[in-house]
Amino acid sequence: MLIRKNDVVLFQGDSITDAKREPGHELGRGYARMAAAQFGRMYPELGVTFLNRGISGNRVRDLQARWEADCLELKPGVVSIYIGVNDTWRRYDRSDPTSAEAFAAGYRDILDRTVEGLPGVKLMLVEPFVLPVPEDRRHWREDLDPKIHGVRDLAREYGAAYVPLDGLFAQASVKAPCPYWAPDGVHPSPAGHALIADAWLKAAGVSRALF
Repeated sequence: MLIRKNDVVLFQGDSITDAKREPGHELGRGYARMAAAQFGRMYPELGVTFLNRGISGNRVRDLQARWEADCLELKPGVVSIYIGVNDTWRRYDRSDPTSAEAFAAGYRDILDRTVEGLPGVKLMLVEPFVLPVPEDRRHWREDLDPKIHGVRDLAREYGAAYVPLDGLFAQASVKAPCPYWAPDGVHPSPAGHALIADAWLKAAGVSRALF
């Protein structure tokens, strides 16, 4: 299992990770909270601390800018990174694209700073996904797919645990309509967050997840 006794586990990312964090709900109301709750139920003796520093709207450049304060200074033993869909979205709603090359370079910078600043840290990379809701989201594939492949390449290079969400959400959308899992194609429903939490726990080597 990736997570060890007394580890600090950090969830990082955008609004999908943030999931309406607020006082009293510091882990948010999404997959990070679900995964932490399930892990805590299964392994209370390990004394693991879970932190969430996801911020809505973030792109990889935003993580780079706040990485020192919101990752390295927290000294986590496990760092989970879920970023990328906003790097695609901003191309279509603000004409502010991030190329696949720039995305991968920014992501690599984050990973390099993490492994150099936190010796022995364990990495988990979560790939972004999009579903065709509304229909124009189908056009996002040309931009998002190269970024997904970039995250996969980085996971292999850095020996990170990997959470393959894009395929999992595509598979789930065969069982129930896309809006059931993500009403806007991007932000998960409660069932979508549970799907992520289950995949995250499995990638962490937790075999007794209930989702």
